[in-house]
Amino acid sequence: MIGYLDLLLRLTIWFLLTADLSPANIMIGVSVALLLPRRFTRTPALLKDWLRVLWNIIIAIPQAYFEAIEIMLRPHTEEDTTLEQVQPNRTPGLIFLDIFVITFTPKTIVLRYRDDAYKVHRIRRRKPS
Repeated sequence: MIGYLDLLLRLTIWFLLTADLSPANIMIGVSVALLLPRRFTRTPALLKDWLRVLWNIIIAIPQAYFEAIEIMLRPHTEEDTTLEQVQPNRTPGLIFLDIFVITFTPKTIVLRYRDDAYKVHRIRRRKPS
């Protein structure tokens, strides 16, 4: 049986992709969410981890607007690539949301995900000399 958090994540993605909340689309979305194969993990996702990621999404929205305005007003000519460690015992849904939050802000994008780290590309302003 699919967990309610997995179902909620799949429905959220479905509604973001379709941008339609009609009853027919809701029924199709629930059907698709239930029919998609579930990926079993060794460790279940804790509600605390989900709430932390959802809080990070809420924080990322105003941060994204701020960064977009900052990029328009001040040029960002420097760039670098770093490896960020994945928190231990992350489920695939939480890893997806981590990547979403990193990529949502205009100054960063995840280039690659490996089992233990995200390869993140960042732009930044030139440091004054």
